[in-house]
Amino acid sequence: MKVPVSEMVSVTSYVLKQRLRGRKRFPLVLMLEPLYRCNLACAGCGKIQYPSQVLRSQLSVEECLSAVAQADTPVVALPGGEPLLHPEIHEIVAKIVEQKKYVHLCTNGLLLEEKLGLFEPSRYLTFTVHMDGLEEEHDFAVCREGTYRTAVRAIRAALERGFRVTTNTTLFEGADPERTRAFFDEMMRLGIEGMMVSPGYSYEKAPDQEHFLAKDRTRNLFRRILRESGKRWHFTQSPLFIEFLAGGRDYECTPWGMPTYSVFGWQKPCYLLQEGYERSFDDLIEKTPWEDYGPGSGNPKCANCMVHSGFEASAVMEAFSSWRGLGAMARAFLFGPRVPAPSLSEPAPFTQPVVVGSGGLSRGDTAEATPAVLRQAFDYRGDVTLTLDDGTALEGYVANLSETQLALWHRGATAAESVDTARVRRVAFSGRDTAEGRSFETWLREWEDTHGRRPGAVAGA
Repeated sequence: MKVPVSEMVSVTSYVLKQRLRGRKRFPLVLMLEPLYRCNLACAGCGKIQYPSQVLRSQLSVEECLSAVAQADTPVVALPGGEPLLHPEIHEIVAKIVEQKKYVHLCTNGLLLEEKLGLFEPSRYLTFTVHMDGLEEEHDFAVCREGTYRTAVRAIRAALERGFRVTTNTTLFEGADPERTRAFFDEMMRLGIEGMMVSPGYSYEKAPDQEHFLAKDRTRNLFRRILRESGKRWHFTQSPLFIEFLAGGRDYECTPWGMPTYSVFGWQKPCYLLQEGYERSFDDLIEKTPWEDYGPGSGNPKCANCMVHSGFEASAVMEAFSSWRGLGAMARAFLFGPRVPAPSLSEPAPFTQPVVVGSGGLSRGDTAEATPAVLRQAFDYRGDVTLTLDDGTALEGYVANLSETQLALWHRGATAAESVDTARVRRVAFSGRDTAEGRSFETWLREWEDTHGRRPGAVAGA
């Protein structure tokens, strides 16, 4: 692990203060999403599958700073979408840095070199560039060729100007361990500060639902990647979380450890699942039924999740829960994570059934507004038309749902309207499902037609 001492001290002192105050649930990192808009359309992404009126919306500087104040975490991550598309992103970053909070601006790198002049190098600012492998694997994962070279050029430019730079890598089904190891070596040669790595999670709103890793396959993949790695790679994550990925440790999820705030509000329960939104951070903590989430809850949506946003906080908490945990952290810092030997046989592929999008109803369907149908409208990745008890028709995107109210984001609007669910009589799925279109399988065929092989494979194999 390679993180500046000042950032480690800041996080450590923060955790100890929360412990001394007796707080049971507190966040470590705020995931602040200023927009969902992006200049890529990755098949594994569940954050860009919204109608145009939502994608055009963005948080104001004031809204961002309010969320930072409510969560009051030592670290703020700025994912998206692509945050560099926000016209005031430099002002947002500058005002958070003024508070001496550590900002990790997550970017695909396509605009980074162009935008560097808007920012000042600081120990409190890190550009975290999303890199999903060597050139072919990365370009394939983001569904656009040429992105790897652009991102590498931007990384070099940022390093030359004195910025802190790290990378973020998501590994999906089919990742090749040896090429991933070669990719990690290449990132170290670039001179970045460190890497963050995590298995892909099956976002319900992602177009591609076939290439996510089940838990046993995740563990075996990371064992094969990390074997005999020693300390040649620098990770920006807790070494105990790295051991967790390889199956050397087991944790329950800490979904409140990295809360998410976006144009919809505070997302329940975590960055990955959308079970509704709260208006304030306090409401998120107090009203969310946390016992319903995580592997131990029996929730099928959580069964195969091992993503850092849920479990890295659990690893950090272990280090501060006992002398044994602190000793394990120190040992892993000094000598590297302990990684069990890989399994000789590959575990079964991902087979968990996932309820995607509309849950059975699709564009053109109309149904009585039962609680189940309203839930399907909330899950749908497009606009719906609601018929009220007085015959009024309202069209838009269902942005939130509770037992008594729903939030409808009209076309052309910049915020959602509250509607009493008791007044809704019928629901028509009138808008296009925005995750439909060119499928992952189509992109794979296009790639194979162009290159004569799958990405990362030896030609002719």
